[in-house]
Amino acid sequence: MPSSAVQEIREQVNSQLDGGVTIVVLGASGDLAKKKTYPALFKLFKNGFLPEKTHIVGYARTKMNHDEYIQRISQYIKVNGAKALYKTLQWVPDNQAMKKQLEDFLAITSYQSGQYDQDEGFQNLDAYISKFETDSGFKDSSKHRIFYMALPPSVFVPVAKGLKKNAYSANSINRLVVEKPFGMDSESSNNLARELGALFREEEIYRIDHYLGKEMVKNLMTIRFANVFFGQIWDRRNIDNVQITFKEPFGTEGRGGYFDEFGIIRDVIQNHLLQVLSLIAMERPISTDAEAIRDEKVKVLKCISPIELEDALLGQYVGDGDKPGYLEDDSLKNKESVTPTFAALTMFIDNERWEGVPFILKAGKALDQAKVEIRIQFRNVSGNLFKDTPRNELVLRVQPSEAVYVKMNNKHPGLSFQTIQSELDLTYNRRYSEMSIPDAYEALILDVLRGDHSNFVRDDELDAAWKIFTPLLHKIDNEKVQPKPYKYGSRGPEELDDFIRKYGYDRTGSQSYVWPIQSVADQNAKL
Repeated sequence: MPSSAVQEIREQVNSQLDGGVTIVVLGASGDLAKKKTYPALFKLFKNGFLPEKTHIVGYARTKMNHDEYIQRISQYIKVNGAKALYKTLQWVPDNQAMKKQLEDFLAITSYQSGQYDQDEGFQNLDAYISKFETDSGFKDSSKHRIFYMALPPSVFVPVAKGLKKNAYSANSINRLVVEKPFGMDSESSNNLARELGALFREEEIYRIDHYLGKEMVKNLMTIRFANVFFGQIWDRRNIDNVQITFKEPFGTEGRGGYFDEFGIIRDVIQNHLLQVLSLIAMERPISTDAEAIRDEKVKVLKCISPIELEDALLGQYVGDGDKPGYLEDDSLKNKESVTPTFAALTMFIDNERWEGVPFILKAGKALDQAKVEIRIQFRNVSGNLFKDTPRNELVLRVQPSEAVYVKMNNKHPGLSFQTIQSELDLTYNRRYSEMSIPDAYEALILDVLRGDHSNFVRDDELDAAWKIFTPLLHKIDNEKVQPKPYKYGSRGPEELDDFIRKYGYDRTGSQSYVWPIQSVADQNAKL
Protein backbone atom coordinates (compact mmCIF):
# COMPACT_ATOMS: atom_id res chain seq x y z
CA MET A 1 0.00 0.00 0.00
CA PRO A 2 1.41 3.45 -0.87
CA SER A 3 2.71 5.32 2.19
CA SER A 4 0.35 8.22 1.44
CA ALA A 5 -2.66 5.87 1.62
CA VAL A 6 -1.40 4.38 4.89
CA GLN A 7 -1.01 7.83 6.40
CA GLU A 8 -4.46 8.87 5.21
CA ILE A 9 -6.06 5.81 6.85
CA ARG A 10 -4.22 6.45 10.10
CA GLU A 11 -5.41 10.03 10.10
CA GLN A 12 -9.00 8.92 9.45
CA VAL A 13 -8.92 6.50 12.37
CA ASN A 14 -7.38 8.99 14.77
CA SER A 15 -9.77 11.72 13.66
CA GLN A 16 -12.77 9.42 14.17
CA LEU A 17 -11.68 8.19 17.58
CA ASP A 18 -9.75 11.18 18.96
CA GLY A 19 -6.58 9.10 19.23
CA GLY A 20 -7.97 6.46 21.57
CA VAL A 21 -10.51 3.63 21.88
CA THR A 22 -11.39 0.58 23.95
CA ILE A 23 -12.12 -2.54 21.90
CA VAL A 24 -14.09 -5.18 23.79
CA VAL A 25 -13.96 -8.69 22.30
CA LEU A 26 -16.98 -10.56 23.66
CA GLY A 27 -16.52 -14.31 23.41
CA ALA A 28 -12.77 -13.91 23.78
CA SER A 29 -12.32 -17.54 24.81
CA GLY A 30 -13.95 -18.91 21.64
CA ASP A 31 -12.59 -20.17 18.33
CA LEU A 32 -13.67 -17.17 16.26
CA ALA A 33 -11.87 -14.74 18.55
CA LYS A 34 -8.57 -16.63 18.68
CA LYS A 35 -8.55 -17.62 15.00
CA LYS A 36 -9.81 -14.41 13.39
CA THR A 37 -10.42 -11.45 15.71
CA TYR A 38 -7.14 -11.29 17.63
CA PRO A 39 -4.88 -12.05 14.64
CA ALA A 40 -6.65 -9.26 12.74
CA LEU A 41 -6.23 -6.84 15.65
CA PHE A 42 -2.55 -7.74 15.88
CA LYS A 43 -2.02 -6.96 12.17
CA LEU A 44 -3.75 -3.61 12.58
CA PHE A 45 -1.54 -2.87 15.58
CA LYS A 46 1.62 -3.95 13.74
CA ASN A 47 0.78 -1.70 10.79
CA GLY A 48 0.02 1.29 13.00
CA PHE A 49 -3.73 1.44 12.32
CA LEU A 50 -4.85 1.30 15.94
CA PRO A 51 -5.03 4.66 17.74
CA GLU A 52 -2.14 5.37 20.07
CA LYS A 53 -4.35 5.04 23.16
CA THR A 54 -5.97 1.68 22.47
CA HIS A 55 -6.86 -1.00 24.95
CA ILE A 56 -8.32 -4.39 24.00
CA VAL A 57 -10.40 -6.15 26.64
CA GLY A 58 -11.43 -9.77 26.24
CA TYR A 59 -14.70 -10.76 27.92
CA ALA A 60 -16.17 -14.26 28.25
CA ARG A 61 -17.66 -16.65 30.78
CA THR A 62 -14.48 -18.75 31.00
CA LYS A 63 -12.37 -18.24 34.11
CA MET A 64 -8.79 -17.51 33.00
CA ASN A 65 -5.77 -15.79 34.48
CA HIS A 66 -3.75 -13.39 32.36
CA ASP A 67 -1.18 -15.96 31.20
CA GLU A 68 -3.90 -18.41 30.17
CA TYR A 69 -5.63 -15.65 28.24
CA ILE A 70 -2.40 -14.62 26.49
CA GLN A 71 -1.63 -18.20 25.56
CA ARG A 72 -5.11 -18.67 24.09
CA ILE A 73 -5.27 -15.52 21.98
CA SER A 74 -1.70 -15.81 20.65
CA GLN A 75 -2.14 -19.30 19.16
CA TYR A 76 -3.03 -18.09 15.66
CA ILE A 77 -1.09 -14.84 15.53
CA LYS A 78 1.54 -14.84 12.80
CA VAL A 79 4.53 -12.57 12.30
CA ASN A 80 6.21 -12.66 8.89
CA GLY A 81 4.30 -15.84 8.07
CA ALA A 82 5.48 -17.71 11.18
CA LYS A 83 3.08 -18.77 13.91
CA ALA A 84 4.03 -17.62 17.39
CA LEU A 85 2.92 -19.63 20.38
CA TYR A 86 3.08 -18.53 23.99
CA LYS A 87 3.81 -21.59 26.11
CA THR A 88 4.83 -21.64 29.76
CA LEU A 89 6.01 -18.06 29.60
CA GLN A 90 8.29 -18.74 26.60
CA TRP A 91 7.93 -17.49 23.06
CA VAL A 92 8.21 -20.08 20.30
CA PRO A 93 10.13 -19.59 18.06
CA ASP A 94 12.84 -17.63 19.85
CA ASN A 95 12.86 -14.54 17.62
CA GLN A 96 13.59 -11.22 19.28
CA ALA A 97 11.88 -9.03 16.67
CA MET A 98 8.79 -11.21 16.79
CA LYS A 99 8.88 -11.22 20.56
CA LYS A 100 8.98 -7.41 20.71
CA GLN A 101 6.04 -6.98 18.31
CA LEU A 102 3.93 -9.52 20.15
CA GLU A 103 4.82 -8.26 23.60
CA ASP A 104 3.95 -4.69 22.62
CA PHE A 105 0.58 -5.89 21.31
CA LEU A 106 -0.17 -8.08 24.30
CA ALA A 107 0.70 -5.21 26.63
CA ILE A 108 -2.44 -3.40 25.46
CA THR A 109 -4.83 -6.32 26.04
CA SER A 110 -6.32 -7.88 29.15
CA TYR A 111 -9.18 -10.12 30.19
CA GLN A 112 -12.34 -9.89 32.27
CA SER A 113 -14.66 -12.82 32.92
CA GLY A 114 -18.40 -12.49 33.42
CA GLN A 115 -21.78 -13.88 32.48
CA TYR A 116 -23.69 -12.82 29.38
CA ASP A 117 -27.07 -12.49 31.08
CA GLN A 118 -26.19 -10.79 34.38
CA ASP A 119 -25.63 -7.10 35.04
CA GLU A 120 -22.77 -7.66 37.48
CA GLY A 121 -20.33 -8.88 34.85
CA PHE A 122 -21.01 -5.92 32.54
CA GLN A 123 -20.81 -3.49 35.46
CA ASN A 124 -17.38 -4.87 36.34
CA LEU A 125 -16.40 -4.55 32.68
CA ASP A 126 -17.54 -0.92 32.61
CA ALA A 127 -15.58 -0.13 35.78
CA TYR A 128 -12.48 -1.75 34.30
CA ILE A 129 -12.77 0.22 31.04
CA SER A 130 -13.49 3.45 32.92
CA LYS A 131 -10.27 3.08 34.90
CA PHE A 132 -8.28 2.73 31.67
CA GLU A 133 -10.03 5.79 30.20
CA THR A 134 -9.31 7.84 33.32
CA ASP A 135 -5.68 6.73 33.51
CA SER A 136 -5.26 7.56 29.80
CA GLY A 137 -6.68 11.06 30.26
CA PHE A 138 -9.72 10.57 27.99
CA LYS A 139 -12.21 13.42 27.89
CA ASP A 140 -15.87 12.62 28.60
CA SER A 141 -16.68 13.06 24.91
CA SER A 142 -13.80 10.80 23.82
CA LYS A 143 -14.50 7.62 25.76
CA HIS A 144 -15.12 5.63 22.58
CA ARG A 145 -15.95 1.94 22.76
CA ILE A 146 -16.19 -0.79 20.13
CA PHE A 147 -17.99 -3.98 21.16
CA TYR A 148 -17.11 -6.96 18.96
CA MET A 149 -19.53 -9.86 19.51
CA ALA A 150 -17.63 -13.03 18.54
CA LEU A 151 -20.54 -14.96 19.98
CA PRO A 152 -23.23 -17.50 19.05
CA PRO A 153 -26.48 -15.84 17.94
CA SER A 154 -28.37 -17.21 20.96
CA VAL A 155 -26.71 -14.59 23.20
CA PHE A 156 -26.69 -11.59 20.81
CA VAL A 157 -29.67 -9.92 22.45
CA PRO A 158 -28.83 -10.57 26.15
CA VAL A 159 -25.27 -9.31 25.58
CA ALA A 160 -26.49 -6.23 23.68
CA LYS A 161 -28.89 -5.48 26.53
CA GLY A 162 -26.14 -5.89 29.13
CA LEU A 163 -23.81 -3.61 27.19
CA LYS A 164 -26.39 -0.89 26.61
CA LYS A 165 -27.55 -0.89 30.22
CA ASN A 166 -24.15 -1.12 31.89
CA ALA A 167 -21.24 -0.34 29.55
CA TYR A 168 -22.56 2.15 26.99
CA SER A 169 -20.42 5.28 26.86
CA ALA A 170 -22.66 8.34 26.94
CA ASN A 171 -21.67 11.30 24.74
CA SER A 172 -19.05 9.20 22.92
CA ILE A 173 -18.88 6.80 20.00
CA ASN A 174 -20.25 3.28 20.57
CA ARG A 175 -20.08 0.64 17.84
CA LEU A 176 -21.55 -2.85 18.03
CA VAL A 177 -20.06 -5.46 15.68
CA VAL A 178 -22.30 -8.49 15.10
CA GLU A 179 -21.20 -11.72 13.41
CA LYS A 180 -23.49 -13.81 11.21
CA PRO A 181 -25.84 -15.68 11.25
CA PHE A 182 -28.40 -12.90 11.38
CA GLY A 183 -31.41 -15.12 12.08
CA MET A 184 -32.73 -18.31 10.48
CA ASP A 185 -35.45 -16.82 8.28
CA SER A 186 -37.35 -13.57 7.72
CA GLU A 187 -39.21 -13.72 11.03
CA SER A 188 -36.22 -14.49 13.26
CA SER A 189 -34.07 -11.96 11.40
CA ASN A 190 -36.69 -9.26 11.82
CA ASN A 191 -37.02 -10.08 15.52
CA LEU A 192 -33.24 -9.81 15.96
CA ALA A 193 -33.14 -6.53 14.03
CA ARG A 194 -36.00 -5.14 16.10
CA GLU A 195 -34.39 -6.07 19.45
CA LEU A 196 -30.94 -4.80 18.52
CA GLY A 197 -32.49 -1.68 16.98
CA ALA A 198 -34.24 -0.90 20.25
CA LEU A 199 -30.83 -0.81 21.96
CA PHE A 200 -28.40 0.60 19.38
CA ARG A 201 -28.97 2.97 16.49
CA GLU A 202 -28.55 1.53 12.99
CA GLU A 203 -25.45 3.67 12.43
CA GLU A 204 -23.90 2.07 15.55
CA ILE A 205 -24.45 -1.50 14.30
CA TYR A 206 -21.91 -3.20 12.02
CA ARG A 207 -23.16 -6.58 10.74
CA ILE A 208 -20.09 -8.44 9.55
CA ASP A 209 -20.18 -10.70 6.52
CA HIS A 210 -16.48 -11.39 6.17
CA TYR A 211 -16.79 -12.06 2.44
CA LEU A 212 -17.30 -8.33 1.94
CA GLY A 213 -13.77 -7.86 3.29
CA LYS A 214 -12.13 -10.18 0.76
CA GLU A 215 -9.88 -8.43 -1.74
CA MET A 216 -11.54 -9.69 -4.91
CA VAL A 217 -15.06 -8.97 -3.62
CA LYS A 218 -13.99 -5.43 -2.73
CA ASN A 219 -12.51 -5.18 -6.24
CA LEU A 220 -15.85 -5.87 -7.94
CA MET A 221 -16.98 -2.25 -7.92
CA THR A 222 -13.66 -1.05 -9.35
CA ILE A 223 -13.71 -3.64 -12.13
CA ARG A 224 -17.29 -2.80 -13.03
CA PHE A 225 -17.35 0.96 -12.77
CA ALA A 226 -13.76 2.03 -13.54
CA ASN A 227 -13.44 0.20 -16.89
CA VAL A 228 -15.43 1.44 -19.87
CA PHE A 229 -15.33 -1.90 -21.71
CA PHE A 230 -16.94 -3.83 -18.86
CA GLY A 231 -19.56 -1.13 -18.41
CA GLN A 232 -20.67 -1.58 -22.03
CA ILE A 233 -21.16 -5.36 -21.90
CA TRP A 234 -22.52 -5.82 -18.36
CA ASP A 235 -26.14 -6.75 -19.21
CA ARG A 236 -28.50 -9.39 -20.60
CA ARG A 237 -27.64 -8.58 -24.22
CA ASN A 238 -24.08 -9.83 -23.72
CA ILE A 239 -24.09 -12.06 -20.63
CA ASP A 240 -25.72 -15.48 -20.84
CA ASN A 241 -25.33 -16.68 -17.24
CA VAL A 242 -23.43 -16.01 -14.01
CA GLN A 243 -22.12 -18.63 -11.60
CA ILE A 244 -20.85 -17.95 -8.09
CA THR A 245 -19.16 -21.00 -6.61
CA PHE A 246 -17.99 -21.84 -3.10
CA LYS A 247 -16.15 -25.13 -2.53
CA GLU A 248 -14.65 -26.59 0.63
CA PRO A 249 -12.61 -29.82 0.46
CA PHE A 250 -13.54 -30.88 4.01
CA GLY A 251 -16.79 -31.88 5.69
CA THR A 252 -18.38 -30.78 8.96
CA GLU A 253 -15.88 -32.89 10.94
CA GLY A 254 -16.89 -32.24 14.52
CA ARG A 255 -19.25 -29.36 13.76
CA GLY A 256 -22.12 -31.52 12.54
CA GLY A 257 -24.36 -30.54 15.44
CA TYR A 258 -23.96 -26.83 14.69
CA PHE A 259 -24.18 -27.27 10.93
CA ASP A 260 -27.34 -29.37 11.15
CA GLU A 261 -29.19 -26.38 12.57
CA PHE A 262 -28.29 -24.16 9.62
CA GLY A 263 -27.33 -26.14 6.52
CA ILE A 264 -25.31 -24.90 3.57
CA ILE A 265 -27.94 -22.40 2.34
CA ARG A 266 -28.12 -20.47 5.59
CA ASP A 267 -24.43 -20.93 6.36
CA VAL A 268 -22.99 -19.73 3.05
CA ILE A 269 -25.41 -18.92 0.23
CA GLN A 270 -27.95 -16.58 1.85
CA ASN A 271 -25.17 -14.33 3.14
CA HIS A 272 -21.74 -14.71 1.50
CA LEU A 273 -22.76 -15.58 -2.05
CA LEU A 274 -25.79 -13.30 -2.15
CA GLN A 275 -23.60 -10.39 -1.10
CA VAL A 276 -21.32 -11.15 -4.04
CA LEU A 277 -24.33 -11.35 -6.37
CA SER A 278 -25.60 -7.96 -5.24
CA LEU A 279 -22.25 -6.33 -6.09
CA ILE A 280 -22.19 -7.99 -9.51
CA ALA A 281 -25.76 -7.04 -10.36
CA MET A 282 -26.43 -3.66 -8.73
CA GLU A 283 -26.68 -0.43 -10.68
CA ARG A 284 -23.96 2.19 -10.49
CA PRO A 285 -24.26 4.07 -7.16
CA ILE A 286 -24.24 7.86 -7.25
CA SER A 287 -21.03 7.89 -5.18
CA THR A 288 -18.75 5.66 -3.14
CA ASP A 289 -20.52 6.76 0.02
CA ALA A 290 -21.56 3.76 2.13
CA GLU A 291 -25.27 4.51 2.01
CA ALA A 292 -25.24 5.09 -1.77
CA ILE A 293 -23.67 1.64 -2.27
CA ARG A 294 -26.04 -0.07 0.13
CA ASP A 295 -29.04 1.65 -1.46
CA GLU A 296 -28.22 0.04 -4.81
CA LYS A 297 -27.66 -3.37 -3.24
CA VAL A 298 -31.08 -3.24 -1.63
CA LYS A 299 -32.71 -2.17 -4.90
CA VAL A 300 -31.35 -5.13 -6.85
CA LEU A 301 -32.20 -7.63 -4.09
CA LYS A 302 -35.81 -6.43 -4.17
CA CYS A 303 -35.92 -7.38 -7.87
CA ILE A 304 -35.24 -11.06 -7.11
CA SER A 305 -38.27 -13.31 -6.69
CA PRO A 306 -38.25 -16.02 -4.00
CA ILE A 307 -36.41 -19.14 -5.18
CA GLU A 308 -38.58 -22.06 -6.29
CA LEU A 309 -37.75 -25.65 -5.32
CA GLU A 310 -37.47 -26.65 -8.99
CA ASP A 311 -34.62 -24.13 -9.28
CA ALA A 312 -32.68 -25.87 -6.52
CA LEU A 313 -30.42 -28.92 -6.41
CA LEU A 314 -29.64 -30.18 -2.91
CA GLY A 315 -26.96 -32.68 -1.94
CA GLN A 316 -25.49 -34.39 1.12
CA TYR A 317 -22.06 -36.01 1.10
CA VAL A 318 -21.55 -39.69 1.84
CA GLY A 319 -18.39 -41.47 2.88
CA ASP A 320 -15.68 -42.50 0.46
CA GLY A 321 -12.89 -44.74 1.66
CA ASP A 322 -11.53 -43.42 4.94
CA LYS A 323 -13.55 -40.21 4.61
CA PRO A 324 -16.78 -40.42 6.66
CA GLY A 325 -20.10 -39.19 5.37
CA TYR A 326 -22.09 -36.36 6.93
CA LEU A 327 -24.39 -38.74 8.83
CA GLU A 328 -21.31 -40.44 10.32
CA ASP A 329 -20.09 -37.25 12.00
CA ASP A 330 -19.86 -38.06 15.72
CA SER A 331 -21.15 -34.59 16.68
CA LEU A 332 -24.36 -35.08 14.65
CA LYS A 333 -27.18 -36.35 16.87
CA ASN A 334 -29.83 -36.74 14.17
CA LYS A 335 -28.55 -39.67 12.11
CA GLU A 336 -31.50 -39.35 9.72
CA SER A 337 -30.81 -35.69 8.96
CA VAL A 338 -31.71 -34.39 5.51
CA THR A 339 -29.79 -31.15 5.98
CA PRO A 340 -28.10 -30.26 2.67
CA THR A 341 -24.31 -29.95 2.69
CA PHE A 342 -24.42 -28.91 -0.97
CA ALA A 343 -26.82 -26.64 -2.83
CA ALA A 344 -27.04 -25.13 -6.30
CA LEU A 345 -29.72 -22.44 -6.50
CA THR A 346 -30.78 -20.42 -9.53
CA MET A 347 -32.36 -17.01 -9.26
CA PHE A 348 -33.45 -14.35 -11.71
CA ILE A 349 -33.36 -10.56 -11.41
CA ASP A 350 -36.50 -8.96 -12.81
CA ASN A 351 -35.17 -5.67 -14.10
CA GLU A 352 -34.16 -4.22 -17.45
CA ARG A 353 -30.47 -5.04 -17.14
CA TRP A 354 -30.76 -8.69 -16.10
CA GLU A 355 -34.13 -10.06 -17.22
CA GLY A 356 -33.74 -13.72 -18.24
CA VAL A 357 -30.12 -14.10 -17.07
CA PRO A 358 -29.77 -17.00 -14.59
CA PHE A 359 -27.58 -16.40 -11.55
CA ILE A 360 -26.47 -19.83 -10.27
CA LEU A 361 -25.14 -19.91 -6.70
CA LYS A 362 -23.34 -23.13 -5.73
CA ALA A 363 -21.84 -24.07 -2.38
CA GLY A 364 -20.79 -27.31 -0.79
CA LYS A 365 -18.66 -29.12 1.73
CA ALA A 366 -16.49 -32.21 1.16
CA LEU A 367 -15.93 -31.32 -2.50
CA ASP A 368 -12.93 -31.85 -4.77
CA GLN A 369 -11.05 -28.63 -4.02
CA ALA A 370 -11.00 -25.36 -2.09
CA LYS A 371 -12.24 -22.60 -4.35
CA VAL A 372 -14.41 -19.50 -4.43
CA GLU A 373 -14.95 -17.92 -7.82
CA ILE A 374 -17.27 -15.79 -9.91
CA ARG A 375 -17.72 -17.00 -13.50
CA ILE A 376 -19.51 -14.70 -15.95
CA GLN A 377 -20.19 -16.46 -19.26
CA PHE A 378 -20.94 -14.31 -22.29
CA ARG A 379 -23.24 -15.17 -25.16
CA ASN A 380 -22.12 -16.91 -28.36
CA VAL A 381 -20.56 -14.75 -31.06
CA SER A 382 -23.21 -13.87 -33.66
CA GLY A 383 -22.45 -15.31 -37.11
CA ASN A 384 -19.28 -16.93 -35.77
CA LEU A 385 -16.77 -17.69 -38.58
CA PHE A 386 -15.04 -20.35 -36.49
CA LYS A 387 -16.76 -23.59 -35.56
CA ASP A 388 -17.05 -24.88 -32.01
CA THR A 389 -15.23 -22.02 -30.36
CA PRO A 390 -15.93 -21.78 -26.62
CA ARG A 391 -17.73 -18.81 -25.15
CA ASN A 392 -15.81 -15.95 -23.59
CA GLU A 393 -15.79 -15.92 -19.80
CA LEU A 394 -14.73 -13.41 -17.19
CA VAL A 395 -13.55 -15.23 -14.08
CA LEU A 396 -12.77 -13.62 -10.74
CA ARG A 397 -11.09 -16.02 -8.36
CA VAL A 398 -11.78 -14.90 -4.79
CA GLN A 399 -9.67 -17.63 -3.17
CA PRO A 400 -7.18 -19.20 -3.12
CA SER A 401 -4.66 -17.02 -4.97
CA GLU A 402 -6.71 -14.04 -6.11
CA ALA A 403 -6.95 -13.59 -9.87
CA VAL A 404 -8.95 -11.97 -12.65
CA TYR A 405 -8.81 -13.54 -16.08
CA VAL A 406 -10.76 -13.45 -19.33
CA LYS A 407 -11.07 -16.68 -21.30
CA MET A 408 -10.78 -15.78 -24.96
CA ASN A 409 -10.25 -17.45 -28.33
CA ASN A 410 -6.96 -16.97 -30.13
CA LYS A 411 -5.42 -18.13 -33.40
CA HIS A 412 -3.14 -21.09 -32.90
CA PRO A 413 0.43 -19.76 -33.30
CA GLY A 414 2.16 -20.79 -36.52
CA LEU A 415 0.75 -21.86 -39.87
CA SER A 416 -2.48 -23.30 -38.50
CA PHE A 417 -5.72 -21.34 -38.58
CA GLN A 418 -7.23 -23.38 -35.76
CA THR A 419 -8.37 -21.54 -32.68
CA ILE A 420 -7.18 -22.25 -29.17
CA GLN A 421 -8.52 -20.98 -25.90
CA SER A 422 -6.27 -18.67 -23.93
CA GLU A 423 -6.63 -16.02 -21.26
CA LEU A 424 -5.90 -12.42 -20.41
CA ASP A 425 -4.51 -13.04 -16.97
CA LEU A 426 -4.13 -10.91 -13.86
CA THR A 427 -2.95 -13.27 -11.15
CA TYR A 428 -2.25 -11.29 -8.01
CA ASN A 429 0.63 -13.36 -6.60
CA ARG A 430 2.56 -12.82 -9.86
CA ARG A 431 1.58 -9.24 -10.66
CA TYR A 432 1.69 -7.97 -7.07
CA SER A 433 4.27 -10.37 -5.66
CA GLU A 434 5.68 -7.89 -3.14
CA MET A 435 2.30 -6.77 -1.78
CA SER A 436 0.56 -8.32 1.18
CA ILE A 437 -3.21 -8.62 0.83
CA PRO A 438 -4.93 -8.05 4.18
CA ASP A 439 -7.15 -10.68 5.71
CA ALA A 440 -10.89 -9.99 5.40
CA TYR A 441 -11.28 -9.48 9.16
CA GLU A 442 -8.36 -7.08 9.26
CA ALA A 443 -9.94 -4.99 6.50
CA LEU A 444 -13.39 -5.00 8.09
CA ILE A 445 -12.25 -4.16 11.62
CA LEU A 446 -10.30 -1.26 10.11
CA ASP A 447 -13.55 -0.12 8.46
CA VAL A 448 -15.24 -0.22 11.88
CA LEU A 449 -12.48 1.96 13.31
CA ARG A 450 -12.94 4.39 10.40
CA GLY A 451 -16.71 4.42 10.75
CA ASP A 452 -17.17 3.15 7.17
CA HIS A 453 -20.35 1.07 6.67
CA SER A 454 -19.72 0.31 2.97
CA ASN A 455 -18.84 -3.34 3.55
CA PHE A 456 -21.43 -4.11 6.21
CA VAL A 457 -25.01 -5.31 5.92
CA ARG A 458 -27.83 -2.81 6.52
CA ASP A 459 -31.11 -3.86 8.17
CA ASP A 460 -33.30 -3.42 5.06
CA GLU A 461 -30.71 -5.26 2.98
CA LEU A 462 -30.94 -8.19 5.37
CA ASP A 463 -34.73 -8.14 5.17
CA ALA A 464 -34.66 -8.18 1.35
CA ALA A 465 -32.16 -11.07 1.36
CA TRP A 466 -34.22 -13.26 3.67
CA LYS A 467 -37.37 -12.75 1.59
CA ILE A 468 -35.60 -14.44 -1.34
CA PHE A 469 -34.72 -17.56 0.66
CA THR A 470 -37.32 -17.99 3.42
CA PRO A 471 -40.08 -19.71 1.34
CA LEU A 472 -37.55 -22.24 -0.02
CA LEU A 473 -36.00 -22.88 3.39
CA HIS A 474 -39.40 -23.45 5.00
CA LYS A 475 -40.36 -25.86 2.21
CA ILE A 476 -37.11 -27.80 2.63
CA ASP A 477 -37.52 -27.94 6.41
CA ASN A 478 -41.24 -28.74 6.51
CA GLU A 479 -41.31 -31.28 3.70
CA LYS A 480 -37.99 -32.92 4.64
CA VAL A 481 -36.75 -32.65 1.05
CA GLN A 482 -34.28 -35.45 0.40
CA PRO A 483 -30.85 -34.27 -0.80
CA LYS A 484 -28.99 -36.13 -3.53
CA PRO A 485 -26.00 -38.14 -2.28
CA TYR A 486 -22.49 -37.32 -3.50
CA LYS A 487 -19.14 -38.80 -2.60
CA TYR A 488 -16.72 -37.03 -0.30
CA GLY A 489 -14.14 -35.39 -2.57
CA SER A 490 -16.31 -35.24 -5.70
CA ARG A 491 -17.62 -32.21 -7.63
CA GLY A 492 -21.05 -32.66 -6.03
CA PRO A 493 -24.16 -34.64 -6.99
CA GLU A 494 -24.12 -36.41 -10.36
CA GLU A 495 -27.11 -34.27 -11.38
CA LEU A 496 -25.06 -31.07 -11.15
CA ASP A 497 -23.96 -30.85 -14.80
CA ASP A 498 -27.50 -31.36 -16.06
CA PHE A 499 -28.80 -28.79 -13.58
CA ILE A 500 -26.36 -26.12 -14.75
CA ARG A 501 -26.84 -27.00 -18.42
CA LYS A 502 -30.58 -26.43 -17.96
CA TYR A 503 -29.84 -22.73 -17.36
CA GLY A 504 -27.68 -22.33 -20.44
CA TYR A 505 -24.13 -22.85 -19.21
CA ASP A 506 -21.98 -24.09 -22.10
CA ARG A 507 -19.00 -26.26 -21.15
CA THR A 508 -17.60 -26.38 -24.72
CA GLY A 509 -13.82 -26.35 -24.48
CA SER A 510 -13.75 -26.67 -20.71
CA GLN A 511 -12.69 -30.33 -20.80
CA SER A 512 -9.46 -29.58 -22.71
CA TYR A 513 -8.80 -26.17 -21.18
CA VAL A 514 -6.12 -25.99 -18.49
CA TRP A 515 -5.47 -22.71 -16.69
CA PRO A 516 -2.85 -21.40 -16.74
CA ILE A 517 -1.57 -22.90 -20.02
CA GLN A 518 2.20 -23.17 -19.75
CA SER A 519 2.98 -23.80 -23.42
CA VAL A 520 1.36 -24.35 -26.78
CA ALA A 521 2.92 -27.82 -26.83
CA ASP A 522 1.06 -28.70 -23.64
CA GLN A 523 -2.16 -27.46 -25.19
CA ASN A 524 -1.55 -29.47 -28.39
CA ALA A 525 -1.25 -32.60 -26.30
CA LYS A 526 -4.70 -32.00 -24.87
CA LEU A 527 -6.46 -31.19 -28.17
